[in-house]
Amino acid sequence: MPARPRAAAPRNVLFIGNSFTARNDLPGLIAALAAAGGKPFRHHLVQAGGASLRAHWNAGHAARLIAAGGFDAVVLQEQSTLPAKNAARFHENVRLFDGAIRAAGAATALYMTWARRGAPEAQAAITAAYTRIGEELGATVVPVGTAWARFLGAHDRPVLHDGDGSHPTLAGSYLAACVFYGTLLKESPVGNGAQVAGLSDEDRALLQKTAWEVCRPPGRKGRTKG
Repeated sequence: MPARPRAAAPRNVLFIGNSFTARNDLPGLIAALAAAGGKPFRHHLVQAGGASLRAHWNAGHAARLIAAGGFDAVVLQEQSTLPAKNAARFHENVRLFDGAIRAAGAATALYMTWARRGAPEAQAAITAAYTRIGEELGATVVPVGTAWARFLGAHDRPVLHDGDGSHPTLAGSYLAACVFYGTLLKESPVGNGAQVAGLSDEDRALLQKTAWEVCRPPGRKGRTKG
């Protein structure tokens, strides 16, 4: 399937996922970065703890919101281990939503999540599963898991995994938000001044830098104006 044309930065985004999106209010963190960068960003979240995309599809609420229109982009977050355990099932789930998203005139974005702390080797399979379906559908892949792996390979602090070894700490969610900001809003998060209670300026700067190293478009360097 041909790639979709490059779209403008979305202004109104629907997030569909579970606690990996809801924890620490990831959409709100993205919105704070957007506000500090002078970017309009409205968001709506449909989430249920541990839910897969198929569970959301079967429930019907997310599909009805998509069909009602008004969103520029819809972010899909699969149950965290499914892409590695059953990529075919994951791809089926994404295709269901992508058809509805296209019909509503919106763009599909895929929230690539991270491997659990005790199984870092799973990241390669997660990354491959998201990359393959993104290429097939011409959807935007937001490479959060790639950024996590890069950060964890170089730094011990701030800690990204929460105590359960699965969910994100605030720092983990902030890193995810920076990757979304760079990928969807097409601006560097480096130097973004949005304050986050619980994160030091030094931590934010390190997380911003890592995010931009991963999602920076070819030919873009350094900080861009927000």
